[in-house]
Amino acid sequence: MKKNIVLFAVLLFALSNCKHQPVDETHNRKNNNDLLEKSRLRQPPFEAPEDMVWIPGGDFMQGSVPQDKMAMMHEKPAHKVHVNGFFMDIHEVTNDQFAKFVKETGYKTVAEREIDWEEMKKQLPVGTPKPHDSILQPGSLVFKKTKSSVPNLNDYSQWWEWKIGANWKHPNGPESDIEDKGDHPVVHIALEDAITYCEWAGRRLPTEAEWEFAARGGNNDHRFFWGNDIVLLSAQANTWEGEFPVNNTKADGFERRAPVMSYPKNEFGLYDMAGNVWEWTNDWYNTNYYKELEAKGEAAVNPRGADKAFNSSNPYVKEKVIKGGSFLCSASYCASYRISARMATSPDSGMEHLGFRTILAVENE
Repeated sequence: MKKNIVLFAVLLFALSNCKHQPVDETHNRKNNNDLLEKSRLRQPPFEAPEDMVWIPGGDFMQGSVPQDKMAMMHEKPAHKVHVNGFFMDIHEVTNDQFAKFVKETGYKTVAEREIDWEEMKKQLPVGTPKPHDSILQPGSLVFKKTKSSVPNLNDYSQWWEWKIGANWKHPNGPESDIEDKGDHPVVHIALEDAITYCEWAGRRLPTEAEWEFAARGGNNDHRFFWGNDIVLLSAQANTWEGEFPVNNTKADGFERRAPVMSYPKNEFGLYDMAGNVWEWTNDWYNTNYYKELEAKGEAAVNPRGADKAFNSSNPYVKEKVIKGGSFLCSASYCASYRISARMATSPDSGMEHLGFRTILAVENE
């Protein structure tokens, strides 16, 4: 009781003193301007372009939430970030959309071009022998199931193979095609391919912070875009359910890629922010980046990622951050259908489970 009386007296004294303090009009104007600025950023400046939605600006904690026991170390520490508002594609860029771009520009993706060994070896350990010319042919990485259980899930070469002739038009290899799959996400997209598409469309790739803010849909304490209940996974996203990489039970309805918008959207109206295919961001992957941001002790405003690439476990390749997970993500292997999940990949190649979506920024870049 005595403690409460003392606290009340202190509060009363503080309030009585406040009445006699001169009003700092400059400070008040600054606060009001800050509030107006934040409010302005939350309003769409014009009607959303077709197949895009407005993502309001705001603050959030980027990185893993405390209750996420699956979080990897490179998802920590969580750090405060502010992003301005922007428009974002409601779904991943589809085969039909990419085909229109190719038809109008004549563009040839990285996976379709002849391989330049002199350029490739710059990104490999010194002394790496040149493969036979029969192997150095245009192609891309394609997933293959294993015939039995895999004791070491760190060795991804067990379920990936370089397949000559694999590209966006032949996603599973030269014998496959995208006929009747115009609404599937385009894959085998290298970073250069995605950026060139963005330039043609008058857009750009999202930063990692923009992507994660959009995926959260305003729910800053959730592990998944739909909440925290893992039981809902098969109804919410296209992932791998069963023993990876041996058997996919297809509880979610699909073995590989699914048509866009096959699953529920998040609170911002975005589809496939978990599973289906990984999505490029424009940020360099740097193992130390989250720690450096958190150490500054203040919110990062519209962060554009690390200044340079660095991966402590892969020092030879400069990598970009990809987000969202894919149809290959399982509880035993990466569980990257979580919002904070992130992965590093080389910008010079695509894969069967890697695509992208674009954003339209309205603030000064």
